[in-house]
Amino acid sequence: MKKILLVFALFGTIACNNSAEERTGNPEASETASEEKDTIQNFGIVIHGGAGTILKENMSDSLEKEYKAKLEEAVRAGHAVLERGGTSIEAIEQAINIMEDSPLFNAGKGAVFTNAETNELDAAVMDGKTLNAGAVAGVTTVKNPIDLAIAVMNKSEHVMMIGKGAETFAEEQEMELVDPSYFHTENRFRGLQRVKDSEKTQLDHDQKTAFLDPYIRDSKYGTVGAAALDKHGNLAAGTSTGGMTNKRWGRVGDVPVIGAGTYANNKTAAISGTGWGEFFIRGVVAYDISALMEYKGLSLQEAAEEVIQKKNVELGGNGGIIAIDHQGNVAMEFNTAGMYRAKMNKDGELEIGIYGE
Repeated sequence: MKKILLVFALFGTIACNNSAEERTGNPEASETASEEKDTIQNFGIVIHGGAGTILKENMSDSLEKEYKAKLEEAVRAGHAVLERGGTSIEAIEQAINIMEDSPLFNAGKGAVFTNAETNELDAAVMDGKTLNAGAVAGVTTVKNPIDLAIAVMNKSEHVMMIGKGAETFAEEQEMELVDPSYFHTENRFRGLQRVKDSEKTQLDHDQKTAFLDPYIRDSKYGTVGAAALDKHGNLAAGTSTGGMTNKRWGRVGDVPVIGAGTYANNKTAAISGTGWGEFFIRGVVAYDISALMEYKGLSLQEAAEEVIQKKNVELGGNGGIIAIDHQGNVAMEFNTAGMYRAKMNKDGELEIGIYGE
């Protein structure tokens, strides 16, 4: 009888233990399952290097190859971060850093000149999960402004810092500072002189001829940006620019204005813009795309087309955006002749574009 009771007791203990394991599971297995639940395998990144009168007939084969190579380098760097499980913020920072360090783009090393023949840089970043954001404007000594924007977001209670104050903050954060001469590139300096020369001409035939020059006509445009969705389902967008050629009086464009040139929200999409900043500010372009998705139920592509091809044009502005939504869908919409752009999805499929193809 005692043996029978002992058998029943042992069976009951085993049954209870199995039941407990079914409820709570192995702690390590439970933790792994939780991580898998929080991880979405879909991910992707899209970047831009500015929009404007970018025509095939104005581009040499060698320069086109340079642009495509740098766009590929940047988008692959961001994609690699996402592939190994990095965050969307880390991915866009990697991609934008590469473009900031290249003289090909109007950001960082390739920034355009102000009327005073200086380089004043703006940047912004936004986290779609928390809606936290950081922005800087008018900095002249920060090598990579996007890094400073991220520091403002993560290491201060503020959203935007400008000028000398932003540079003091950068120094306190031990960020890489450079002499302003680092940003001087001869091509951009010559471009400033061409724009200045065009101003001296009256509104006659010569003036009209001057504005046939793509550089003069596009002096208001040019920026780099990135938007990404990581494996955790979080979106982020970032943008960096040298602003408008020949700008004066401390002019600041749309890039550091959250909602205008940069916006991200996990409910909708991450968006980075490039174009005539004053109109992107007036139209709150990046946020408007998100709002059309959230409140009217438009898809990312539908919202992008509505804002860029209709609303922005009706205001009198032009330019483009790149964006990625919470499902990994990508939009690369522009109403100019071209926009430097590239994207990669979770399968590693790469697409690079320059002209209005």
